[in-house]
Amino acid sequence: MHRFVFAVLPARRTALALVAAALLVTAGARSAAAQSTAGQPAAPVVTPFSFGLWGDLPYAKNGDGPKMKRLIDNMNEADIAFSMFDGDTKDGSSECTDGSYADAVALFDQLKRPMIYVPGDNEWTDCHRLNNGGYDNLERLAHVRKTLFATNQSYGQAKLTLEQQGKPGEAFSENTRLIHNGIVFVGLNIPGSNNNKVFDEKDCTRKSARKAEQCAADNAEYEERDAANIAWMKEALAKAKAIGAPGVVLTFQADLGFDLPETEGVDERKTPGYDGYDRFIDALVAEARGYDGQILIVHGDTHFFKVDKPLVNQANLIANVTRVETFGSPNAHWVKVDVDPAARELFVVHPMIVPGN
Repeated sequence: MHRFVFAVLPARRTALALVAAALLVTAGARSAAAQSTAGQPAAPVVTPFSFGLWGDLPYAKNGDGPKMKRLIDNMNEADIAFSMFDGDTKDGSSECTDGSYADAVALFDQLKRPMIYVPGDNEWTDCHRLNNGGYDNLERLAHVRKTLFATNQSYGQAKLTLEQQGKPGEAFSENTRLIHNGIVFVGLNIPGSNNNKVFDEKDCTRKSARKAEQCAADNAEYEERDAANIAWMKEALAKAKAIGAPGVVLTFQADLGFDLPETEGVDERKTPGYDGYDRFIDALVAEARGYDGQILIVHGDTHFFKVDKPLVNQANLIANVTRVETFGSPNAHWVKVDVDPAARELFVVHPMIVPGN
């Protein structure tokens, strides 16, 4: 609301003052209209930038160690704002020792720019396996949260401050969010191995040190975390709508069993061992249909670089959802994503092959 104080002025000065006042009122009205059109906020200004994606590295069994310096150097030379690691800091045949997590942190912090970490199944879900050391995998999850998500700071030599769903070091602290240059970035703890859901007794004990009561505890953990993941994803989409963000990036580790054209007639999501992702996919599809912007799904797990539109199926395409699967061992490469608000596709994806790897 604009307040005006009128003084006794000569006729010409009075006319000029009235014109100025009218212009000020008009400008104020236009400003208010710009801030809210039919109750909608003005969209954030998004300028072009790039970010990196990588994961499923290094695997000792594949001899990835010597490749890491070349990979890190290549990413450090690139013009990216930050990167995201989509899980699996070690191979699935090595033990889940405390030292393995410390090694991962040391690798992350060789990056000059910030890096956001999302946990994978090799860090906790599969640690019950005998060749992983026969750990209690829920104890390993608690350790991951306590040591790798103890603060709201990213990894890398430069830091980003992240929002966490849970208190630092506690349940769901690994679920993170960042709004960078008008784009909403989300990290979610959705690992491979059916999202830690145990579907029968054979699955419980196969190559595992688990007992029946531990598998029951795993299923209870899955139920709680699945609900938290869905809530965090929905909150991110609601925030994106509220601020007028043109894009959302959802990063997690698991391949959710996306149905591919080469498996026509077989819906991979309906095969045993993938039902731990059903509710999240259903919720994501519903949210995507109600969002005018673009959604980029980022995951690793199966180690083949892919870019496609996998939802829901060939006859029912969700056009605003794109999936990027990152490289994984033994292919020690990374992915660069350019964010270009002027392009037809907001997210432009480039495979970055590291020379010598």
